[in-house]
Amino acid sequence: MSVLAIEAAGPGVTLQDGGRKGYLRFGITAAGPMDPLMFATANRAVGNPLDATAIEVSTGGLTITAREGPLGLALVSGGFRATLDGAALPPAFALTLEPGQTLTVRAGSTGAWGYLAVAGRLDVAPVLGATATHTRSGLGGLDGRGLRAGDRLGVSEARAGDGAPQRLLAPWLDRDPSRIRVVLGPQDDYFSDDQIAAFLAGPWTVSPRGDRMACFVDGTPLTHAKGHDIVSDGVAMGAIQVPGNGLPIILMADRQSTGGYPKIATVIGPDLGPLAQAQGGTRIAFAAVSVPEAVAARRAEAEALRHEIPREPLLRTDFPAEFLLGLNLVGGVTDGRDGVAKVA
Repeated sequence: MSVLAIEAAGPGVTLQDGGRKGYLRFGITAAGPMDPLMFATANRAVGNPLDATAIEVSTGGLTITAREGPLGLALVSGGFRATLDGAALPPAFALTLEPGQTLTVRAGSTGAWGYLAVAGRLDVAPVLGATATHTRSGLGGLDGRGLRAGDRLGVSEARAGDGAPQRLLAPWLDRDPSRIRVVLGPQDDYFSDDQIAAFLAGPWTVSPRGDRMACFVDGTPLTHAKGHDIVSDGVAMGAIQVPGNGLPIILMADRQSTGGYPKIATVIGPDLGPLAQAQGGTRIAFAAVSVPEAVAARRAEAEALRHEIPREPLLRTDFPAEFLLGLNLVGGVTDGRDGVAKVA
């Protein structure tokens, strides 16, 4: 059996799968990835099921090695800096990690979460049907905690991958975090029309206080028309509560199961990832869409993952004519006598 060795892991690096489904009514959170599309893309790149267990990398960073044999890996991130034995890699790539090599992932100028998928099955015992880690309750992952230096993860049915690093071409991950689409409700009637307009007009600034439980935003506080308390009811990932201080709170993967503040809107599934990736200080605005529009966006997202993810080698060894014609290979001309180039 191959082994993935954790040499270093910062705070917030956890094991996640598609989430713990069907237990919210018992007060048990789903957990799962903060950026579901990026998570699924990493798994797709190595031929795993889209909801297979993978490592969610926070801005705290991660360093790994392979033991007992090579491992096929894919890292998909918004803008993290990755190196293989010190050589720089792009934010999204696939490679074969050979024993003795070291892969390091660090935070970059953009993005808050990245996903490392291993070609094979990480041997982690499920808890209530899932391996997703929820650290607040100590469920899932490795004893309910985040990964740390010294952990060893066995990999069953390990596949070696395609060898040298290749850039993953996933244009569907080029998402704009400044416009987050929402469906209004279910308690938008707790706000007057002018306050709903103010909510949509924004702008709001993402607070650095956010974590896997919630995203906080700063801006002009909203006022309630019917008070700021409701009978507690169930919450979904992306639900936007407005507490007494008037500043919206967007509930994320590690959210509680119920909440007692009115929910003015809910972020649609395809925009949960861009919101999760927004670093503190990012300015965002909310845009209301219909349920059919939200469903269409979800279907478009699913369609992107139906096919193999294109990739290209980091070092080209083939130079077809159309590639060469696309380059500006001439910076000037010379008259052949004085050897002085003249700009064309």
